[in-house]
Parts: sequence; structure tokens; C-alpha cells
Amino acid sequence: MLVLAHISDLHLDGTERATERAERVRDRLWELPGKVDALLVTGDIADHGAEAEYEEAARMLGLRDGGAPFPVLTCPGNHDSRAPYRKALLGQPAAEGPVNSVHVFDEAAVLMCDSSIPGRDEGEFDKETYAWIEATLDELDGSLPALLAFHHPPVALHHPLPDAYQLGQPSSLAALLERRPEVAGLITGHAHTPAATAFAGRPLVVGPGVTWTLRLPWEGEGAADRDAPPGFAFHVLDDERRLTSHFRVV
Repeated sequence: MLVLAHISDLHLDGTERATERAERVRDRLWELPGKVDALLVTGDIADHGAEAEYEEAARMLGLRDGGAPFPVLTCPGNHDSRAPYRKALLGQPAAEGPVNSVHVFDEAAVLMCDSSIPGRDEGEFDKETYAWIEATLDELDGSLPALLAFHHPPVALHHPLPDAYQLGQPSSLAALLERRPEVAGLITGHAHTPAATAFAGRPLVVGPGVTWTLRLPWEGEGAADRDAPPGFAFHVLDDERRLTSHFRVV
């Protein structure tokens, strides 16, 4: 059984508000008494893509000093900028190509995929990322179930704001999933609302936002509920390859 914590959309911007909300969630996760295998952070870590924002995130999440109690796995969102993300968050040479990484556990593999398009709010996997997903799954050779984690949901969530900026060309992702039965589920962020649905016959889970929560059309006017508490999720992939998700607020 693989247990993953999941946060998304921190939008760190140097303000006391953004820092306090992110640290509140971080502290709750760091203090968990039981086993968690990893923390997924599915994009929009920074609000402006500035190096200082990623330096704050790296300190907060223990990426430089090993202060996290479990591995912290990240991928970019539309507010992130690839070169400073690599340099200040990951400690890698600055580069503009997609930021993709795979993490193999005893129970499953997690592919952190870059769905960002530099300079745009909508998302899409480029040819390099699709080729990387295929090659990575080939190397795993179906021996483990795999989860794909990325920022932009590939389906409508029934709110005009995230639905205007979802993952483009979803048919390409659907075709990949049709060829890849080992993919057990999809985990995304971007929409600032916890949600569960399906895509191409696989479970699709959208994590809540840390910075603010999306107010759905029938909940009132104004998209951003800035007074709602920050949230996070737990995802459990069991021995039957079934993905179960639980949501919490702090």
C-alpha cells in the first residue's frame, strides 16, 4: 500500500498570508504520527516564478536540508517558471525544458509531469514530455502500477475559471492511457478545489488549493474564497491498484 500526501497551489509570493497558510499545512503533515511515503506538490508553488519564492519553498519543504520526514516530489504549474524553479527549488542548473521526474517506491511509481506552457495559463504535455512518459513506463516494464501527477486537469470541472485553462489535447493523453494499463490514476491541482472524477477510464483526483478555495457557481459570487482554510489530500494506492483519496482542511 502506497500512502501519498498531496498539496497544490501554494502561490508563495513573499506575503505573510501565503507563508502562514503554507506553513500551517506543512506543520500538520510534518507532525503526522503515522507513515506517509511521500508528499506530492502539484504546481503553482510560486506566484510569480521568482527565485526568492522558490528559495522560500525549498526552505519550507526541507528540500535543501533534508528536513522533510518523507520525500517531497514536485512538478510545475502555470505560475511557475522553469529556470528559477530548477535553480532555486531543485538546486539544478537553470534550464527551460520541461521538468519531469520519476520516483519508484516498492509499491508503485509516481511520474511527476510538467503540463505547463511557458507564458500561458492553460496546459499541455509537449512532445518531449509524452516521449518521457512512454520511455519511463517502458523502463518499468509494467512491473509496478504507476500514477501520473501534473498540474492541469484534462477534464471540465464545471466552473468557468479552471475550465478555461485545463490540459489541452486531452485525446493524446487518453490515447496514451489506452496503451498503458499500468497507469492506475491521475493526480492534479490547478483548480483550487478538491474534486474526484474519471478520465479515460482512470480515477482523476484534483487536490485542494493552499492559497484559496474555488467557490463554485452555486456557492455564490466571486471565484476565490480567500477565507476558506487551506486543504490537502491523502491518496492511498492499495494492493488491488485501487486509488482512494481523503481530503482535509487545516
